[in-house]
Amino acid sequence: MTEKKLSFKEMCAKFDVTPRTLRYYEYIELLQPERDGRSRWYGPKEVARMTLILRGRKFGFQLEDIRQWLLIYENEGTEAQMRAWIELADRQLAELDEQRKQLDEAIDELQSLRDETVATLGD
Repeated sequence: MTEKKLSFKEMCAKFDVTPRTLRYYEYIELLQPERDGRSRWYGPKEVARMTLILRGRKFGFQLEDIRQWLLIYENEGTEAQMRAWIELADRQLAELDEQRKQLDEAIDELQSLRDETVATLGD
């Protein structure tokens, strides 16, 4: 039985991405669809990679970090990729924690200035 392959248009629809995004991911070697003339076909491997790419983007990872992480699997296997994932996740968690602190500070300052303005108007 042959594996189901998605066309370029089906891949865009499945992942709700623009054609430009899909072409860019191919250009930077995140995806490597099969080609048949001008047509591109995406098999299960490319669908899985796209799922991981979008998950990585959701968590704020840079595309180059995602590309390097995907290469680890191809060159060194699953265990090495999992160890690299832990390192990437730890780094990103620290970054997100710092961003949260900065957001909390900005929210507190904005709330304080707003409250002061309300109090001034109330006088």
